Amino acid sequence: MPRTQGTLALSSKSVGRGSGIDRFRTSGALKALFPRGHGVQAIMINTSGGLTGGDRLSIKATAGTNSHMTLTTQAAERAYRAKDGHATMDSHLTVATGASLHWMPQELILFDGARLYRSLHVALEADAKFLMVEPVIFGRTAMGEVLRDVEFKDKIRVSRAGSPLYYDGTHLSGDVAAQLTGPAVSAKAGAMVSLLYVAPDAQSHLPAVRGLLPQTGGSTLLAPDVLALRCVTSDSHTLRTSLLPILDRLSGDGLPTSWRL
Repeated sequence: MPRTQGTLALSSKSVGRGSGIDRFRTSGALKALFPRGHGVQAIMINTSGGLTGGDRLSIKATAGTNSHMTLTTQAAERAYRAKDGHATMDSHLTVATGASLHWMPQELILFDGARLYRSLHVALEADAKFLMVEPVIFGRTAMGEVLRDVEFKDKIRVSRAGSPLYYDGTHLSGDVAAQLTGPAVSAKAGAMVSLLYVAPDAQSHLPAVRGLLPQTGGSTLLAPDVLALRCVTSDSHTLRTSLLPILDRLSGDGLPTSWRL
């Protein structure tokens, strides 16, 4: 039986010149706060305090026609040691015609002994806009944590108008600290981020984004309107130092306040 279960379902709609909540429902360990003055910005909260064996979390969100939605988290999510089984987190996002959605969860911190299977499925209409950031921390460097026994499966699938646009996957199993030492893997990096930006102005941002990245990061265009980024750093603080100005730029200075706390 699951230790913790949680579901969140949210949709937005166009209201005048802005956006408003269309439908909203939560159950179990997943809750949400909506800061005033930010349109539809949802701060998702896992009240169980972290993820461990048997946990099941599910998120479904839809940015309705000509509306905008931002989804973020109150703080970093933690994947703790699992005694039995694994935790599952599945997210399904839909972005309708003329709509935009920013998927901006804060860091996922992996602890030794973690067992987590995570998936993100995104369906975009042909003219939809989308910003995704997914940071992962391989143990807390300041606490001397080393990942010797971890099972982490992460799958990202983004489609546009029914056709594949961006598919990515990560599978780390066993002695992750040893695996990350390889120069073709991460050269002992303690943090990683994947970012995707889908918008007509993606190409114009590329030079500036590249200028903000450290030598251990890279960005490219998958299409004139699709910018992808991957970066590894020694720790979470170094990652944020590079990441925050990039997110400020791509979000139009719409970075959620919780990211700065």
